[in-house]
Amino acid sequence: MFKKYDAYKDSGVEWLGTIPSNWDIFSLKRSIDGCFNGLWGSDPKENNDDIVVLRVADFDRNKLVIDNSKLTLRNIKKSEIGNRLLKKGDLLIEKSGGGDKTLVGCVVLFNENYKALTSNFVAKMTPKSNVNSYFLNYFFAALYANNINYQSIKQTTGIQNLDTNSYLNEKLALPSLHEQEAIVSFLNQKTSEIDQAIAIKEQQIALLNERKQIVIQKAVTQGLDPNVPMKNSGVEWIGQIPEHWEIRANRTIFKERNEQGKEGLPLLSVSIHSGVSNEEISEEDNVRGRVKIEDKSKYILVKKGDIAFNMMRAWQGGIGAVSVDGMVSPAYIVAKPNDLINSEFFEYQYRCPEFIQQMDRYSKGITDFRKRLYWDGFKQLVTVVPPLEEQLKIVEQIKAIEQQTNFAIQIKNQQIEKLKEYKTTLINDAVTGKIKVA
Repeated sequence: MFKKYDAYKDSGVEWLGTIPSNWDIFSLKRSIDGCFNGLWGSDPKENNDDIVVLRVADFDRNKLVIDNSKLTLRNIKKSEIGNRLLKKGDLLIEKSGGGDKTLVGCVVLFNENYKALTSNFVAKMTPKSNVNSYFLNYFFAALYANNINYQSIKQTTGIQNLDTNSYLNEKLALPSLHEQEAIVSFLNQKTSEIDQAIAIKEQQIALLNERKQIVIQKAVTQGLDPNVPMKNSGVEWIGQIPEHWEIRANRTIFKERNEQGKEGLPLLSVSIHSGVSNEEISEEDNVRGRVKIEDKSKYILVKKGDIAFNMMRAWQGGIGAVSVDGMVSPAYIVAKPNDLINSEFFEYQYRCPEFIQQMDRYSKGITDFRKRLYWDGFKQLVTVVPPLEEQLKIVEQIKAIEQQTNFAIQIKNQQIEKLKEYKTTLINDAVTGKIKVA
């Protein structure tokens, strides 16, 4: 598909392999005028010393630029700024931080018109006159994709710290400035096309999820038969429901289960995204560091068919049906349904936006992070209750829709991953001379 160069030579660098014979090899350190650390300063004071300070959170790792959506103003004295002020074409490198799936060493391009400097976890690099900023940015992306930064990382109490001096000793394969510009022009066009294709597929995924939610909400509040006679529910935000359905207060269909946990049962959790887990989270996956209490009697017993919700996260949808016997945190409340309610039907209903808002209204607390939905509040919530036989049919129908939708989303995600892989390969091949695009 792409041409090759007429002649190649050994770069002497394992990951680079062979490079075009007319390209040069030298350290990254020689391609930039210094690597300067930033400042964090103090809280903004709305005076002339307030300035944008760019953080790692402002890195758009996919597009290799700055994300301007949530910029941070800080107060930095002019006397402290020195040579830290950014200018168009500077590169910003992540020095500290990093999560489970990311490593420090990510580089993005600063190409903005506003005044800014970097935070103390980010350093700025200014490319020399013989190096195109975009080309160097793409080359750093190839380094990152090949994990070349890994050997320059030092772990300190769980925090990754990049030894920039060591990292910048890595080798750069550099063509002439004219050829750099041609490679940049090619990559800018191709990566933009790929990013657009990815954005379209992400939008398609969002639409699939939106459609799924609409279908679920209609099913759990209006049923599956579009021709069934309807009646006013008496609840404004619910609207009409099938004539033979009921609106019931939760106190009439649930009892609180407050039994002690038992040895040997898994410790379950409730997620705002996926409801109640069906197995204990492993220590490796326990990213948030949930503290386990050694005394099992402190936990609350849950049984298959119960409803469990996190008092502190119910207002965000932290509620779900229990699928296996287990235990939950004392910060959770467990509701045992009577024969009127199938727990899976209830979960589908209460994870709809309107029912989440209902839980929010009955939660107590001045601010969001202090809100709690207690049992007394849960009892007052209203639930749409069809006959149990209909609930089971609705659950079966929803599961079929979820399976279809999730399969379609899985295909879209696989396509997105393939596009991202192609983009990474294209950048790598272009900036290392494996393909000739000029």
